[in-house]
Amino acid sequence: MSYLGIDIGTSGVKAFLIDRVGKPLGEASAKSVEPVRPHPGWSEQQPSDWWSATLEAVDKLSKAHPEAVAAVRGIGLSGHMHGATLLGASDEVLRPCILWNDGRSAAECREMEAALPSLRQLAGNIAMPGFTAPKIAWVRKHEPEIFAKIAKVLLPKAYVRLLLTGEHVEDMSDAAGTLWLDVGKRDWSDELLAVTGLTRAQMPRLVEGSAVSGNLKSELAARWGMRGPVVVAGGAGDNAASGCGIGAIRPGEGFVSLGTSGVLFVSNERFRPNTEGAVHAFCHAIPNTWHQMGVILSATDSLNWLAKITGQDAAKLSGQVEAGFAGPGEEIFLPYLSGERTPHNNAGARGSFVGLSHSTDPTKLAQAVMEGVTFAFRDCQRVLNDAGTTMGRLLAVGGGSRSETWLKMIATNLDAEISLPEDGDFGGALGAARLGLCAAEGADPATVMTMPGIRKVIGPDASLRSAYNDQYARYRALYPAIEEARK
Repeated sequence: MSYLGIDIGTSGVKAFLIDRVGKPLGEASAKSVEPVRPHPGWSEQQPSDWWSATLEAVDKLSKAHPEAVAAVRGIGLSGHMHGATLLGASDEVLRPCILWNDGRSAAECREMEAALPSLRQLAGNIAMPGFTAPKIAWVRKHEPEIFAKIAKVLLPKAYVRLLLTGEHVEDMSDAAGTLWLDVGKRDWSDELLAVTGLTRAQMPRLVEGSAVSGNLKSELAARWGMRGPVVVAGGAGDNAASGCGIGAIRPGEGFVSLGTSGVLFVSNERFRPNTEGAVHAFCHAIPNTWHQMGVILSATDSLNWLAKITGQDAAKLSGQVEAGFAGPGEEIFLPYLSGERTPHNNAGARGSFVGLSHSTDPTKLAQAVMEGVTFAFRDCQRVLNDAGTTMGRLLAVGGGSRSETWLKMIATNLDAEISLPEDGDFGGALGAARLGLCAAEGADPATVMTMPGIRKVIGPDASLRSAYNDQYARYRALYPAIEEARK
């Protein structure tokens, strides 16, 4: 028996195959057409791009590993969260999907909270432009002819599921990022839906991520040579799927993700919101489990931006920082190139360099960028702690985790050990495959979603703690001052 995970990203789709004990059997990927930005702060993508990339990725996998794919019994899905995929009565796509990093609906967020004062209490989260509901409020106001045709609103992976199974279904973790879910009760909220003029009839059916959501269409099973009936699991939003892939499903377990965006993720045994700190408090992908996230919108993206404007390579810049690193520098960077979620909830925030001098060079700027992202993670930890969360073991994932100097900065500022897993892929695709296994076999997630072996543990550098405490205090003082100056 084998199990397939499909991870739908904005830049492409990855298909990942495992056996009954979780051993990787093969993987394949396909690129999607990149998102477009019709106006500053907007970000959209055609849903058909995800489906084309899904077909291409699984086609490649079935050709490279025909016997293993033939033995697939369960498929799990992971996908980028919050995207508003609007469907008409015949499941036709009404407009390009408005993506997670689209910031156009800031005004609608304010209007929603004014219209329903209990919104934060019901949703356990702040109305943010990244979430799905404010995007629909924007469509309702600015594209009323589109809004009037909405029969279903699906998240990106739910749209792919529809084409795989014919079912309108969403899992709890992804649904929690819409702002329509009563996250504590794990059910749609009629009050939250009404604020955007929608009803339950326009929502997909809810299932747990490890439960069966439908069966793979026979024509697709034939296309890929899959012999037996194949179930499709509820799956998970990308971060919850990564939690499943890395085994962070028990209270206090979590990870630091240094990707395009940054995430500090911690699993919880109960629902623990902290809306004042702009904490994301969501359902996990397995029953009776929740998680919290602090989310940074520009993590490695900040270093990539610097590399682009200086005409250098991001990996080379981080290597130069590592070669000369001796503690915090004079320069400070606020990493708000795309606005920020945690803790500021400000789509209009912008990045800044402070403390520049004649001695500032690209390497020093790169160190400031790495430290600025590190301080943003420290901001996330602070507000997670305010919600009563205690962090235990943290694993590092994402492309930025290849820089041990960056991880040393994070470990020192969080005063926590950061564990590097053994070589392998422990991201959303693996988590999705594990959820597919649970759905197909009725397996206990606790026995399936184990943590990987650890190849190295990076601890805090006590000699740098005082200097970083001082630098972090300066960093925190800059945001309100700069925001005041921009008014």
